[in-house]
Amino acid sequence: MYSVIVVPPACARPDDQIRIATGERLEFGRAATPGLTIAHEGVPRIAGEISAQGTFWLLSNRSEHQTYVVENPEGAGEHIKVGPGRVDAPVPFEFSRVVLPAAGDLLTFDVWAPRHVFRSVAPHGLSGALTAPAFTLDRTKRYFAVLAALCEPRLRGEPHAPLPAVEQLVERLRPGWPAVSRSAVYWNIDYLALKLRLRPGPDTAEPGLRVNGKKESLVSLALRFDLVREDDLAVLAGPVSEVRRRAGSGRIPSVSRRGTGSAAGKSANPSRRARSPRSTPPDSSATSGRASPAVPP
Repeated sequence: MYSVIVVPPACARPDDQIRIATGERLEFGRAATPGLTIAHEGVPRIAGEISAQGTFWLLSNRSEHQTYVVENPEGAGEHIKVGPGRVDAPVPFEFSRVVLPAAGDLLTFDVWAPRHVFRSVAPHGLSGALTAPAFTLDRTKRYFAVLAALCEPRLRGEPHAPLPAVEQLVERLRPGWPAVSRSAVYWNIDYLALKLRLRPGPDTAEPGLRVNGKKESLVSLALRFDLVREDDLAVLAGPVSEVRRRAGSGRIPSVSRRGTGSAAGKSANPSRRARSPRSTPPDSSATSGRASPAVPP
């Protein structure tokens, strides 16, 4: 039974795919015959080897100088590096893209592993106090919509996309939040940085010390720990009140993986004065028409 499928570059038909059974190995390179032939002068004759191991696969790098990268196309930038001479590096991704640097070009081919298997994580008759959550995020709050809009370009399949500028965030959030403004977006970004402990609180911050790169830090943390997933982009599709209603009924719609993300641009001016998350957020009134300084939008 075949467990791993290798998809060569420019593969046009399923018949061109290479299937490997558990325990089998497949060499790849400029002169890998039999095996996966990659016709490029910058690829070593025998560049490496793939070994199928049931539910995962191993990659050996037989290059003398080049590091290979294995990307997770569904992981918003998640990847591993396999250095020269490394033997049998385990690859944990269900869908993988192997990237080979070759004389100024980046050549790729895909490897598909079997579907990952998961068990139930629900507690079974365990007594005692519940485990405290690592991150507490309310997906019905406006700060989560801001975080989702920040992560959207990289969740849409562009792992190195620049982050949206604040003006672009305002436009992206406006369909579900008509009163959104630049100041409200800035307030929520500051609130998220404090809530996720990416910046010290006002009682412990050093005087005069600024925290730069908040948007990049927020997106990096959110994607690294799956705080925002592609399905969470549904919060950008409608008013906050509708998202809250659907969240309460468990009917938040899924988002197609083939959708295109919003345009991304330059980051906001770092010299803009930061707003304290302890103050009332501008244009962030709740559905009841009143906003409380202690409750995030």
